[in-house]
Amino acid sequence: MPKSYPVWSGLKALTVAAAITTALPAHALDVDAGDYTALPEGTRLFALYGQYAERDSLQVGNDKVAGDYSLDSEVGILRGVYYTKLGDYIVDPQFLLPFGKLEAKGDLAGLGETDGFGDLILAATVWLVNKPEEREYFGITPFLYLPTGSYDKSDALNLGENRYKLTMQAGYIKGLGEKTTLDLIGDVTFYGDNDDFTADKLTLEQDASYQIQAYLRYNITPTFDLRAGISKSWLGETSVEGIDNDDAAEITKYQLGFGWFFTPTTQLLATYGNDISVDNGFKENTRLNLRLLTLF
Repeated sequence: MPKSYPVWSGLKALTVAAAITTALPAHALDVDAGDYTALPEGTRLFALYGQYAERDSLQVGNDKVAGDYSLDSEVGILRGVYYTKLGDYIVDPQFLLPFGKLEAKGDLAGLGETDGFGDLILAATVWLVNKPEEREYFGITPFLYLPTGSYDKSDALNLGENRYKLTMQAGYIKGLGEKTTLDLIGDVTFYGDNDDFTADKLTLEQDASYQIQAYLRYNITPTFDLRAGISKSWLGETSVEGIDNDDAAEITKYQLGFGWFFTPTTQLLATYGNDISVDNGFKENTRLNLRLLTLF
């Protein structure tokens, strides 16, 4: 390869590159509590996300690799949603466009940094249960990732993944009493091949990944809530040219935050969290998520 990747005991250079690929912001499809609330037909929604994360260690199995392996990300997402009807069901065709910056530090500093756009995501939820009076909703969403993002095969860091992805997700919301709400979400992601991986134009494949998420929200007032969530991800093993990297990963993380409608149609959401445990891959020690949402 024209660009050299760091090598340490028990970890090959290509495995490092694959680990970086699966550590990028889109490796799992996190949602915010309340996302599976069906809004009335004709509602339009625009949201701007800001996500900052620091990863301060690299795990092989449950063991931390000796050294200073840091990877920071600053990512924004533009999201547009339109709520309409398909027969008797509310649906919400939408797009998500990530953009931002990745920066390697410490012993990975030689990999440099990159910025640009991530892969465009197209989605639409179909609500099979829509009971606003009971605060109960159930929806299913396909998310299709298109390989439109910034990608250079010679770079170890890329915001685009140069492959198609399909995530099938289901979300359930249930009011518990007058002020408490439970959100449960589960999904599976299938990956196309990246046939332009590294400067040698190798083929990167990945097994399916899975994720479950759970949140509790408590409304202090009708417009201000406190929220807490936990997530568990099982990331599929990658292989390069048919050779397994033995890098299937498990990640458990939490987040705490609030949601505030400071006008009837505008909400500020903020959450803070980090990884509780990581089995294979980079471990986040800090994550701050902000979202500004407006309805019209």
